[in-house]
Amino acid sequence: MTSNWAALTTAEPDLAKTVEDRFGSFTHHVLATLRKDGSPRTTGIEVRFLHGELWLGMMPDSLKALDLRRDPRFALQANPGAGTGMGGGDFRISGRAIEVGDDERAAKAAYVKEVEPPQPFHLFRTELTEVVRTYVEDDTYLVVEIWRPGEPVRTLKRT
Repeated sequence: MTSNWAALTTAEPDLAKTVEDRFGSFTHHVLATLRKDGSPRTTGIEVRFLHGELWLGMMPDSLKALDLRRDPRFALQANPGAGTGMGGGDFRISGRAIEVGDDERAAKAAYVKEVEPPQPFHLFRTELTEVVRTYVEDDTYLVVEIWRPGEPVRTLKRT
């Protein structure tokens, strides 16, 4: 099951805000895609949360864009920041990235108006399969919060 960012903000608004704030703290994050041979590729990326969607914009014919056109599965890791503080935790988003086509001109125009990216570019809308936050609580517990579409947040604590 997949869903867009708006589904998370409706189902779990506190988690969604925490994730957006963390990604908003830094410009560059890490995107993992799959190469032709199935091996992983990691690259830097800027992301945007706009109009109920998590968007991935890319330079024309970049390897990550070509990877996603071939196999839409991705994992996105928030920039951990400087030092070891982790700014509220480690954040990961997984799902499928679907390229915005010519039949979605209004969606791409709205993105361009907000972001003003260099032209031309690839734009991908994401379908989420999992959002994970990992953090340390009270210097005692490792806490893992996991959200999947259609399910409440599951929280695991380890000592």
